[in-house]
This record gives sequence, C-alpha cells and structure tokens, in this order.
Amino acid sequence: MNKRVLSKAIAVLALMLVVIVLLTSVDIRHILKENGGEASTESDVPSAGFAAQPSDMPGESFSPGSNGVSGPGSGTDDVPGSAGVPGQAPESGAWDQGGDPGDPDDEGDDDGIGMDELPPEEPALPSFEPFAVEETQPDRMIASTGIMADGAIVSEYIFPEIIDFGYGVDYTELEGVITFRGNNFRDTAAYGFADIKDAKFGDKWSYRTGSYTAPDGAHWSGNGWTGQPLIVKWPEKTRQMMNMHDWAKEQDGLVEVIYATMDGYVYFTELDTGKATRDKLYLGYPFKGSGALDPRGYPLLYVGAGYQGANGNMRILIVSLVDGSVLYSFGNGDAFAHRAWDAADGSPLVDAATDNLIYPSENGVVYIIKLNSEFDPENGIMAITPSAPVKWRFRGKRSHVDGKYWLGVESSPVLWRGHLFICDNGGHLICLNINDLEVVWAQDVLDDTNCTPVLELEDGHPYIYISTSFHGGWRAPAGGKTAVPLWKIDAVTGEFVWRTDYECYTKSGVSGGVQGTAAIGAFELSGLVYFPVAMAPSRDAGVLAALDKQTGEVVWEFQTRDYAWSSPVCVYDENGKGYVIYCTSGGNMHLLDGLTGEKLDSVLLGGNIEASPAVYESTVVVGSRDLKTWGVKLT
Repeated sequence: MNKRVLSKAIAVLALMLVVIVLLTSVDIRHILKENGGEASTESDVPSAGFAAQPSDMPGESFSPGSNGVSGPGSGTDDVPGSAGVPGQAPESGAWDQGGDPGDPDDEGDDDGIGMDELPPEEPALPSFEPFAVEETQPDRMIASTGIMADGAIVSEYIFPEIIDFGYGVDYTELEGVITFRGNNFRDTAAYGFADIKDAKFGDKWSYRTGSYTAPDGAHWSGNGWTGQPLIVKWPEKTRQMMNMHDWAKEQDGLVEVIYATMDGYVYFTELDTGKATRDKLYLGYPFKGSGALDPRGYPLLYVGAGYQGANGNMRILIVSLVDGSVLYSFGNGDAFAHRAWDAADGSPLVDAATDNLIYPSENGVVYIIKLNSEFDPENGIMAITPSAPVKWRFRGKRSHVDGKYWLGVESSPVLWRGHLFICDNGGHLICLNINDLEVVWAQDVLDDTNCTPVLELEDGHPYIYISTSFHGGWRAPAGGKTAVPLWKIDAVTGEFVWRTDYECYTKSGVSGGVQGTAAIGAFELSGLVYFPVAMAPSRDAGVLAALDKQTGEVVWEFQTRDYAWSSPVCVYDENGKGYVIYCTSGGNMHLLDGLTGEKLDSVLLGGNIEASPAVYESTVVVGSRDLKTWGVKLT
C-alpha cells in the first residue's frame, strides 16, 4: 500500500472516530426527527421575507429556581442557519462528500468528509419548566379537571408522542398569515416587509359579503370579532390540485386571501385585486373567528361556528380546500362538556411533528385530535382519518356562580415547548402541560377574557402580555365603570410583572375593556407593546396605548371618538421602521408612527370594523360589519 493511500485511510478512520464522539455527546433528539432521522430544520431565525420578532431569538436559557432564571446561555452562538438563507439548514446531502476536483491527487470519495464540511450542529431549544408560586397554585382557582381518552373518562393520560412547539417564527414554512396572529406565539398578523415611502394609504379594492339571521332572530352581518383573514401563497403543486379557477391556477406567485364570514360562506380572493380565485364556499354557519390553515401546507381549513346556523347546531369543521368538502366535524352536543355552548371563535394550532390538532372551544373543552393525515399533491390526495379526540376540561371555583364567570375559551391558544396557555370567559389564565394534561399554574385575570395571550421571549425568558374586558354586571354594574388592567406576566410562574390600569365603561351586550389582542413591537419598536382599550376614557371612545415593555409605563396614547375591538397590527419596512395599523368601530383605519403615535393617514371604510386585519407585505386586508371586505395598499 503506498503512502498516499495509507495516509488517507488513517484520516478517514480518525474522522469516523470524531463523528462517533460527536453523535454520542449531543442531544440526538434535536438533530434527528422521530420520523426517520431526517435532518431537522428547526430554527430560531425566520426564513427570508418574514417580518419576524427579534425577541423570538434565544438569549438566555433558564430552569426553575427561586425566580425561574439561571445564568445566560450562549447568546449569538445560539443562532443556527447556513450561509445561504437565514434560519434554513442545508438540505440533506448538501455538504460535499467528494474530493476536490481542483486537486489532481484527490481521488474523490476516498477522502470522506472534511472537518470543515461537517453539518453545523443545531442548538437545542431553551428548556421551559414552569411551576406555580403561592399566588398561582392551581387549587386557588380550579375546582376540578377531567380527561377523556378513547371515549372514556380517565384519571390521567400521557400522549404517546411528545407535543413540543418551538419558536413562533418556525411554526410554518408557508408564506403568509395562516392562523390568528400568525403562529403559536400569536405575535404578528403581518408577513414580509411593506414598501412604505409616503406613509399613506393608497389604492384599495373591496367585495361584498352578506348576512345571516338565525332561527332565534339573532342577526349576523359581514365580518365580526375576531374575524382575521387568512393569507397564503400556496406551493405550486398544491395550488394545482385545488378547485381554483383556471386563471388562478395559472398565475405565478398567486397569493390567496381566505375569509370565513358571518353569512355562512368562506370567500377566496386574490390579494392584489380582490378578484375571486374560486367560488365562495357555503358551510351554513356564521363564522366570527379567524379559523386556521395547516402549517404543513396541507390544503385544510380549520374553522369553528360562532352561532347556530342553517346546517344545525354549532360545531368545528375541518374542510378540504381541494374540493370544499367537510372532512370531519366535532365539538357539538358533547356530553363531556360542562357548558352547552359549542361555538369556537378561537383559532387552533397544529403540531406538525405529531399530526395533532389543538382546538379549545367555548363549551370549556380543549380538543386534541390525531388527524392521521395523508397528503399526496402528485396524485391529488388530501385525506384525514381522525382518531377519537383526547379531551380536557376544568371547572373553576367561581364558574357560573350566580350566572357569572362562564366556562369557555373564545381566545386562541398559545403553545411554547410542551405547554398550553389559555384564557377563558371566567377570568382564568391557565398554563397546562399539554403532554400529561396537568395544570401547572392558574392566574386570576378578573373578568371575561376574550383577547388572546401573546408570548414573547425576552433575553430567553418567556412573558405573556394580556388584558381582560369589562363584562357588565360581573365586577361592576353595566352602567358604571371599572378598572381594566393591562398586564405583563411571567410565563414560568404566572406572576404579574407589571400592571397598568384604564378606567373603562361597558354597554349591555357590548363589553368595554380589551377585546382586541395586544401587538408586540419588533425592530425599532422592540421596546413597546400596544393594547387597544375600548370604551375609555368615555363610553363610546377608545385608546390605543403604547406601553414600555419593561416598566408598563404609557409611552403614548392615540385616542379616538370610536372604540376598537379590532386588534392592532405592526408592520415594518425593509429598514425596520415600524408602523401600526389600527381599526375602529366607526369604520376607520388609521396608520400611525409606531414610535410616536403620530397619525400619518386615515381612511374611512364604512361600517363597524370589529375584525382584525392581516397584512401581506404592503397590502392590508380586513372585513367590516357593513358587508364589505377591503384590501388597502400601503404606500
């Protein structure tokens, strides 16, 4: 054997030993997926084009202690990715395993993999091990809990596959806004960067929707609360298998707006023009909430009825967007529920790794359903065969006492690692271990809480921003006023970090306080959080309050004569300059400077805007109660 071959053989053996040591000294769970050992693409950096929150990036790791925080992590060394697209690991096989074609003595594969060609090790997600302190012990507020699995009530349950949600920016690889406030952190309803030069509203389009009158006389029109549209740029193969009009299938780069409305229809339009991409779909229920698309890019729509419809009692639907058929429905007439009200205004989440749908309902049950999905775009197949739902319920100590503090979740769930955060009509904010369905902590948020919690990692530590409403007759008479707190909460323990109060009014059937969800600032706005406060300082007025994230102090206020149930949205240009979109019950859409609160422009869109807008690059989409859906360009 000549010396060159011998030296190469020795080098290969040495390299194999190094690789073995590396593989046995790292956490394989974060490098290999459970479904066959493919290279993980988890990342804490957004794919190119996302207007993501910098605060989603890891800074410090932590574990339970006196305050739930330990020493700092590895800082910027935690950032994964390749030299190509930020936050995207190279595809399997992307590292050169051959020889150097420029070296005449290089004999190709005999060289093996050079040390500088090894795939980079992805960092583990920071640990999250929440625990209760005295003020958040579950038994202070929770009277009982219950679990149903395989159709039987059980005392305990552990999911066979670990449900583990990562950073919000990693929730989906789809381009768009596919669930209420974008992802499992609920921290943005905007995708991409806006091309803003003049800081004005420009061209706009609209289309007409309808209304529905229920058998009991209740009337529902247009788009209501929360009513956020879903916006998505479908992969080419997926678009070709769906029942779109021919022109839409043929249009390169088509971005579709999907909007479930209170007239019982789902509307499908092109983002740029508002032109229908397919026939509207009649499902026969008024939809107040936002619904959700599947984060894996599967052509599935998850949507819950907001009231009894022409097709019967309220329920949750899983709809095929291939042909518009209802593949599965659940949640109606559930004897396991403590409350016989089967609406579902919240927007669900899907755990892509385990194929589980997580959907809280206003009947007080959290449904977790293994979908057993089959998706084959090559052959036009989209099928699900759901397993029996795993169900979790609870009853609070004050639930339904004297007809107050109802059970039921109208907000959307937040998930971080293996823990679910939900708030309900009864003023409970709960941290639930999603894998064993045990309550970790419970906090008293005072009132009928309809806004969705928003999670943010700050120096690696998770916090929740949340408020509540003023339900007349519960804490104060409907004709009076009461304090509505804006809170920052430590997600590890459930403790309040700070509280800022606004005195709010209410009306019969129309709550004051905070119905819209807070907007978390990023980029130049990273120090601010924005709350829409309804019926303050007077009965019909409203305030958009920008607060300092660290102290809770009010930095600026934008007051209007009409209140807002709509959620504000932060948008950014490519330089990170931030703006806030703010819609009100008077039909006004405002464009504000996110740092100062200065009004840069306004446009009157007609009737009450209870719905929350979504933004794709430079286009804002929102519906109103006066039977119109609008697309408005930012310029």
